[in-house]
Amino acid sequence: MLSTAVLAANNVPAQLLPARELMAFTLASHILLVPFGVALPFITLLMHYRGLRRDCPVALQLARRWSAVMAVQFAIGIVTGTVLSFEFGLLWPGMMGRWGDVFGLGFGVEAWAFFLEAVLIAIYLYGWRRLRPWTHFWLAVPLPLAALMGAFGIIAANSWMNTPQGFGLDAQGRPIDVDVQQAVFSPMFGPEYWHFVVAMLLTAGYVVAGVYAVGWLRGRRDRYHRLGFTVPFTVAAVLTPVQFVLGDSAARAVFHKQPIKFAATELVWRTDTHVPEYVFGRLKADGTVSGGLRIPQLDSILAGFRPSTRVTGLTSVPASDRPTVVQATVAHWAFDIMVTVGSVLILLALWYAWSWWRHRDNPRNRWFYRCAALAGAACLIAVECGWITTEVGRQPWIVYHHMRVSEAVTRAGAGSLWAMLGIVMVVYVAVFGAFLAVVLTMRTRWRIADEGWAAARAELPPETDTPYGPRSEPVPATAGAAPERGSGKTSGGAS
Repeated sequence: MLSTAVLAANNVPAQLLPARELMAFTLASHILLVPFGVALPFITLLMHYRGLRRDCPVALQLARRWSAVMAVQFAIGIVTGTVLSFEFGLLWPGMMGRWGDVFGLGFGVEAWAFFLEAVLIAIYLYGWRRLRPWTHFWLAVPLPLAALMGAFGIIAANSWMNTPQGFGLDAQGRPIDVDVQQAVFSPMFGPEYWHFVVAMLLTAGYVVAGVYAVGWLRGRRDRYHRLGFTVPFTVAAVLTPVQFVLGDSAARAVFHKQPIKFAATELVWRTDTHVPEYVFGRLKADGTVSGGLRIPQLDSILAGFRPSTRVTGLTSVPASDRPTVVQATVAHWAFDIMVTVGSVLILLALWYAWSWWRHRDNPRNRWFYRCAALAGAACLIAVECGWITTEVGRQPWIVYHHMRVSEAVTRAGAGSLWAMLGIVMVVYVAVFGAFLAVVLTMRTRWRIADEGWAAARAELPPETDTPYGPRSEPVPATAGAAPERGSGKTSGGAS
């Protein structure tokens, strides 16, 4: 009751907080799956190509197993993505009602890409042992492109919310004369899109490689684990310095296009030159920063390459038009964590490159594999922090300088929204638990097949030595029974 009274006193709808919490929870959950939806198809096809090009059964086996994980992940993504699509309309009807005609094309593109990706994944799974090897591969080549198209749609919508354009306003402040091309390709679209895509490739690469790094630490040093680690880790290591450059470019675009967001992420209180950089720290109500590491003049240098660069401060706009000190601190910490993770990953990538340059081989140091095993989790944290920086730093605007979040929120009762949040949390725990259970079950099957546990293997659907052929070691069948398991003559085949 007290919190409701405080919100009412500040002319903030009581339903704003639960709506924000519900949206934040569902988006934070969904975004953990996005790297695999966007980037795992590319990594899988890269391994598939290697297997066909070099006639490598191990690479083909890895590609097939990754495709199974990709399908399960996509199924979970359908659930979380559908919830998000409903929430945009249910929680923020003010935004969708007024601005949907301007930026809604991005959501439409994302929906069509989602549908196309589902069809292509089905074809790819069906093609194992049913299509000629190269025909199967080429039919799957559009799959990563569909994933990139989905990313295109959602980033187009988000970048428009950060830098809206492509419309005029009538006397009532409603958009008219919509230019769809300008709305899609807003000023922040390029920096956001490429930063996002490379982040997804990095995250998926490090997460997949981390699985095999754990296997290496547990003594599995065979070709299967070596190849499963090397291909995705190489993709991620090559792109890590590229991502650092793209991230710097995106931050500089924010400096020019969204100066107040930049001031929030860097804790700049007053407009000035020779502005210091704060690594972590907390912004206080009087504009001072407590804690953290202060580096003189560095913020101006990073923004404009010289100490005399003028950086806009938070106090250049009224308090009602900028993030609060708490929101600024949250955005600042999220940004610094993201940059810290990226910097550490560059060191890991350099370690990997140095080993290949000196020895033409992966590092043998156990600490390298420990770090590689943690890199995937660190990337997921960085992805979450990137989203927090983008969304929290834009407050109080849902459409930058055109509509506040409080103006867009639903009029539904706060109590019903809190109840909905509780239900969604329970459902998501069940959904992600099911996802984890399925993946662990598949891992157990694969390990049984690899380690040759004949007795246990007889109780499970078979694995083949190569996805394009039968098991080399036949499973005995009883006289007069069905065709031999794994021969490819059964009705469905192994998955």
